[in-house]
Order: sequence, then C-alpha cells, then structure tokens
Amino acid sequence: MIVLSWLFLTIAPCDAAEPWQLGSQDAGTPMMQGIMDLHHDIFFFLILILVFVSRILVCALWHFHLKKNPIPQRIVHGTTIEILRTIFPSIIPMFIAIPSFILLHSIDERS
Repeated sequence: MIVLSWLFLTIAPCDAAEPWQLGSQDAGTPMMQGIMDLHHDIFFFLILILVFVSRILVCALWHFHLKKNPIPQRIVHGTTIEILRTIFPSIIPMFIAIPSFILLHSIDERS
C-alpha cells in the first residue's frame, strides 16, 4: 500500500497540466514529440521573419523621414535586394515544408 501511494504521488502527476503553465505538456509518444519539434521550428522561422521585417521597416522609416527628406525624390533601386526579396520568401516555406512532410509521412506509416 505504501509503494502504491508513493507511486501515485510521485509519478502520476508528472505529465499533468499545471495552473498557469506556459507551453505544452511533455510528449507521450514520438509522434507528439515530432509535432512539438515542428512547432518549435516553425516558431523559430516566424520570429526570424518578424525581426527581419521589423528591421527593414525601421530602417525605411529612419532613412525616409519627413524632416530629412521632405520631397521623396530619391528612389532606391537595387537588383540585388530585389533578387533577395524574391528568393528568400520561396526558400523559407521549403525549410518549413520538408520537416512537415517528413512528419506527415511518419504519421501515415504508423496509422
């Protein structure tokens, strides 16, 4: 009886949700661990895009300020930046899609 009560009090609540818990519970299966890893990977790319776009927006607001340049005559043309702005948005979904397809394939094999 003592062993059973010890087991119930120490091991059973380990994966239970706690009040005001941030994040998910621990994964119980390899599938759930893969889903959580995919979530973390996608969130990393989301933060990376957010920081990059915010930096570009702040730089544009800083360089094209009304007091510095009241008449916007200076137009910035750059072939390099246009190529990068075209290629990077197509590469980022590939980095998200490859682990997603691998996870979907592993889930389909188990079902």
